[in-house]
Amino acid sequence: MKLIFMGTPAFAIPTLERAVAAGHQVLAVFTQPDRPKGRGQKDAMPPVKAAALRLGLAVHQPQRMRQPEVVEQLRAMAPDAMVVVGYGQIIPKAILDIPPHGIVNVHASLLPKYRGAAPIQWAIARGETRTGVTTMRINEGLDTGDMLLRWETEIGPQENAVELGARLAEAGADLLVRTLAELATIRSEPQDDAQATYAPILKKEDGEIDWQLSAREILNRIRGFEPWPGGYGFLRGQRLQISKAAAGGPKLPPGALRVANRRLYAGCGNGESIELQEVQLEGKKRMPAAAFLNGFPLSDDEALQ
Repeated sequence: MKLIFMGTPAFAIPTLERAVAAGHQVLAVFTQPDRPKGRGQKDAMPPVKAAALRLGLAVHQPQRMRQPEVVEQLRAMAPDAMVVVGYGQIIPKAILDIPPHGIVNVHASLLPKYRGAAPIQWAIARGETRTGVTTMRINEGLDTGDMLLRWETEIGPQENAVELGARLAEAGADLLVRTLAELATIRSEPQDDAQATYAPILKKEDGEIDWQLSAREILNRIRGFEPWPGGYGFLRGQRLQISKAAAGGPKLPPGALRVANRRLYAGCGNGESIELQEVQLEGKKRMPAAAFLNGFPLSDDEALQ
């Protein structure tokens, strides 16, 4: 099948690789423009661009897909179908109508739950125990198209967004290849909008921990928002990022810190607490809590804000 592939993040790379390996002809890869990144703010290519160049594929990076010249470029390529995985732009109707077999999206949730930009992160942060991948036909809505195939899995009790994302990326790649192979015979299923939930794009402030929440709710947010925006509080006016934590510890007021046997605990709602296992103070490196305490001794009345 002649395909146009649209994707940007690392999550999309296994699907691109698997489509090529399955024998599909990828006419071109469309991805977001290079963006400034890091302390030096030098332009960095999207992960999918690097993968496409490695595979010897043509790469296009339009600022906006709805530009008439982009629509005409796609029409001239005459693809049989298009594949979208985390592209980052809404596909306009003028493009939806181009491929005779439609546009297939690989979405990292069990639709209609967790439509939107960050389904993996919000599923963990909101305490879900199961998730998966859905292939669907794109329409003019936001992740509202008819579903094609689904793959379901448990979320591990300690699994974070990075770990789960890696598993779902591989599963999504397999599901896409299977979807393309069975496209002519799959009976698509409309989504039940009444069951829909939304997973909005993450903001820095989403990571700030409300210490009145239960221990489980806080742990879910720390796992779900790893590596960005992470879970964090403020200690002596400095941001303290909590990269890894576990349930259990002494009864403490919300936000209160306690050191016991070289272990660091923080109070949560309902008198609960969690153990802070890996932390990163603003401007410092990520480190085990014991190493942090060596260089940052705490008094008995310290608390996270």
